[in-house]
Amino acid sequence: MILVDWLSMKKIQISPSILSADFSQLGNEIKKLEQGGADMIHVDVMDGHFVPNLTIGPPVIKRLRNCTKLPFDVHLMISPVHKYIEDYANAGADIITIHPEATEDLIESINLIKKLNKKVGVSLNPNTKLNIIDNILNKIDLVLIMSVFPGFGGQKFMPEVLEKIKSLKEIKEKNKLNFDIEVDGGINFENNKIVIDAGANILVSGTTIFKENNGNIKKNIDSLKLA
Repeated sequence: MILVDWLSMKKIQISPSILSADFSQLGNEIKKLEQGGADMIHVDVMDGHFVPNLTIGPPVIKRLRNCTKLPFDVHLMISPVHKYIEDYANAGADIITIHPEATEDLIESINLIKKLNKKVGVSLNPNTKLNIIDNILNKIDLVLIMSVFPGFGGQKFMPEVLEKIKSLKEIKEKNKLNFDIEVDGGINFENNKIVIDAGANILVSGTTIFKENNGNIKKNIDSLKLA
């Protein structure tokens, strides 16, 4: 199945973040997510420079690629990002999401991701204005709205980003554009509906999926989808 099918299969999709998984059992954790109904796997890549934490790199992603057929939704929180894009593409990323602040030439980085036949995402931190991506919305596949400042899992959702999500959806509909709106940061059963109502169609969640309902991953994914 090609990636575009995954992105259009369901109205609301869940991209569980393995940042909250048991890192000693990542392969098995990913298999549980697939069995539990995840639509894709969200991989948070942090460099300890662009954000204050370190996670995993291409060799680990390459090994994990054999654990599932689900798309890998790879969020690169690294700077400078451009010179590493090809490494993550080769490791098995299906969607590569970058931050405008992490590259000297956003258009050049977008074009490189496209050249590598990967889906392109651009991520906006809570304090990053929408107008920074006005001229590229017709060139990308996904906008990732951060509802926390990136760097750590388990943070509290920032409700002030809801207006940004609503504005982005209005721009999308007004201009008949075809990108996905993904939201990441503190997504749980208390705020998933308002995020969806604001315009998101992909939710990233880690702690809620792995910890709530005694770790019942399928129940937690279904509940986040409002199924």
